Amino acid sequence: MKTADEILSMVNEFLANLPYERKPKSLYEPIRYVLSMGGKRIRPTLMLLAYNLFKDNPEKILMNAVALETYHNYTLLHDDLMDNADLRRGHETVHKKWDANTAILSGDSMLVLAYERMAQCDEKHLAKVLKLFTTTALEIGEGQQFDMEFENRNDVKEEEYIEMIRLKTSVLLACALKMGAILADASDEDAENLYKFGEQIGLAFQLQDDYLDVYGDTKVFGKEIGGDITSNKKTYMLINAFNLADEVQRAELQKWVDAKDFDRAEKVAAVTRLYNEIGIDKLAQDKIAYYFEQSKKYLDAVNVPAERKEELAKYAQKMMKRQY
Repeated sequence: MKTADEILSMVNEFLANLPYERKPKSLYEPIRYVLSMGGKRIRPTLMLLAYNLFKDNPEKILMNAVALETYHNYTLLHDDLMDNADLRRGHETVHKKWDANTAILSGDSMLVLAYERMAQCDEKHLAKVLKLFTTTALEIGEGQQFDMEFENRNDVKEEEYIEMIRLKTSVLLACALKMGAILADASDEDAENLYKFGEQIGLAFQLQDDYLDVYGDTKVFGKEIGGDITSNKKTYMLINAFNLADEVQRAELQKWVDAKDFDRAEKVAAVTRLYNEIGIDKLAQDKIAYYFEQSKKYLDAVNVPAERKEELAKYAQKMMKRQY
């Protein structure tokens, strides 16, 4: 069996050597650029680790794993354009390096390339793989739309937020794991348990991202903390702060959310203090732990020897920086 590090090396090498022979080059160069920026390659790694639970030749499905990475990076390319972001992983975003029209067109082509790469699998798996991929892609768009709509709402409920992050983040991790299982001829039950495992890990992963944006160490987190607070992003933290605040706390929270002109550090400090008073830090930690524990149940239920699951379990632990 391969380790996660060996699988990551395989993915990076495969991506680096993918040819782009179609013309015009100006359409495909941004795609090559986006995929060369690095990143954790979580989705192809999960797909190959899931396949490796059942079969010992994960290199056989590298093209399909890279299809998921192509799709994921396509969503980031368009996200950056929608957010007018300047940087991605320390590099200029496509619309900054080229222009908005190039970002739209190269992004569209990237989505088509993702399908082309996904379709390069055994004929017997093709229908099932494409159905799962298509459903997942539609769900991610739905999650993104919900996220945008939440920006203009002040009545977002916790369960709505959880469903939004399930669609926007979790389903692609779940898809990666289930697809690996399908391509390895796993049973439907094992494939479904791996899907549920990915779904729960994805929820924990996104909630942890919310938490770290408030309580993370900038050096470890890799970006300035407090971005969600300054932009009034409807996160698990903010939604529950409004739900659980007393009258005085709610009024102060609303004052900071409504403020148009503010000192960034002051707003971050004030909202963080309110979160601490209301107990949002502990609430978020408990919710993260809940989804992480749920994920373990689904991985435990996968019908392969425990030692074959060790690498996937370790990788999930590393993703969450937790003890598994």
